[in-house]
Amino acid sequence: MPMPKDIGIIDLMLGIPVSEDNSEQYDFIKKNLMDTQSKEMFKMPVQYMFKDIPRTKVDGDKVDWTIAQMDKHGIEKALIGVSAANSDRAAALARYPDRFLLSYECDPNKGMEEVRNIRRLKREQNIVAITAFPAGMHPQVPINDKKLYPIYATCVEEGLPFFCTTGIAGPRIPSMCQRTELIEEVVWFFPELNFVMRHGAEPWDALAVKLMLKFPNLYYSTSAFAPKHYPKSIINYANTRGADKILYAGYFPMGMSLERIMSDMENVPFNDDVWPKFLRGNALKLFGLEG
Repeated sequence: MPMPKDIGIIDLMLGIPVSEDNSEQYDFIKKNLMDTQSKEMFKMPVQYMFKDIPRTKVDGDKVDWTIAQMDKHGIEKALIGVSAANSDRAAALARYPDRFLLSYECDPNKGMEEVRNIRRLKREQNIVAITAFPAGMHPQVPINDKKLYPIYATCVEEGLPFFCTTGIAGPRIPSMCQRTELIEEVVWFFPELNFVMRHGAEPWDALAVKLMLKFPNLYYSTSAFAPKHYPKSIINYANTRGADKILYAGYFPMGMSLERIMSDMENVPFNDDVWPKFLRGNALKLFGLEG
């Protein structure tokens, strides 16, 4: 039951610090914000939810600093986002090809330009996943919207899993574009697409479990949730029929410290056989990195 200490963890949501408070990385959401507190007072748009947002004052190379934090907490590899327009981060991360897996956050509002971006990034930077935040797009794009279908098809052709935020959005923006029920149409129409749910799926976590039971290409990652708040439905599913479907993802430095995440993790009631798959094995299988 206790979390094992001898597993090289694969974290499917980790970031490189931008500044001490990392507030710049949320600028893209401002176009969708309406209330004064979110726009003018919060450093991050979900500040009302996260009470211990880590400060990351870094003297020196931010990538080297991040590697040191990973080493401290037993994280062997981390999924990190790259930009289509700026290759500086990719060049820095290339110094540690055995520690980072690269992803790209898509914007389906760009049409075929984004399809070409994905293909180019797969070829030039070896990205291994596409991510999406439907409620954070401007304009918003529902999970089953026609704008996303060319991207889903591209992911199938390029062998890229698709990580997508689902559930009520943390920021004070409309959330119905990422209702968990919308995923069903996508995983039905694209049975070759590995679709990974992000950010909890609440209040539809029970539906998320039901859909994972139904569709073999649907998965769940624990991003943006402190381990003590993992939905009970997800823990129960992992301990019964879903050990191969639940993947670890954190939220550092965006909202939680690694110290907070790992100390909470000690009390998650996963079965002994679940831990190796949750922390590492399921991610390796998803990216075809086994053996």
